[in-house]
Amino acid sequence: MQATKPASIDAALIEGWALAYLGRYASSADSLRRVLRRRVRRRLGGSEDREGVLAIDALIDALIVRYRASGLLDDAAYAAGRARRDLARGRSLPRIAAGLAAKGVARDDAAAAIAMLGEDTGNPNLAAACAFARRRRLGPFRKAEAEGDRQRELAAFARAGFDRQTAEAVLACVEETAVAELLAGNAR
Repeated sequence: MQATKPASIDAALIEGWALAYLGRYASSADSLRRVLRRRVRRRLGGSEDREGVLAIDALIDALIVRYRASGLLDDAAYAAGRARRDLARGRSLPRIAAGLAAKGVARDDAAAAIAMLGEDTGNPNLAAACAFARRRRLGPFRKAEAEGDRQRELAAFARAGFDRQTAEAVLACVEETAVAELLAGNAR
């Protein structure tokens, strides 16, 4: 049986991978770089030579520079969209910032995205806490027959990254309309 030679990797193949990935997922530049490097490693198997890997890394870096210049990759826009999505899902601001850092978004872009959340909503952390309570059915969103244990609910908020004051404000609401009033009162 003859050993198979690993397939060659060229700029066109890497660009095809990049476009396919970006066609399906929003991405930061660093995240796309990691995805492409992982694809290259898989394709080469164990037959990597140092010079070949450096040449491929240079191709990937050149592609990312080109995509940034053309606007196909925009870390600031990616950070803003991801921050809005995470806020709507009920993630706390520290957790949003950590998620952006994990995706390779620069600290300045992440800070700008989180600051924009404050402009959209009066208190983004409170809005996220309300979304978290709705999603987890805590406080005013719990089922009527299920009496919630206040300490358990506070612990859930703490594990999600919310401070006690914010958690107490949401849990103090008796019904969903009170949550809307709480958000409206803090938006001013």
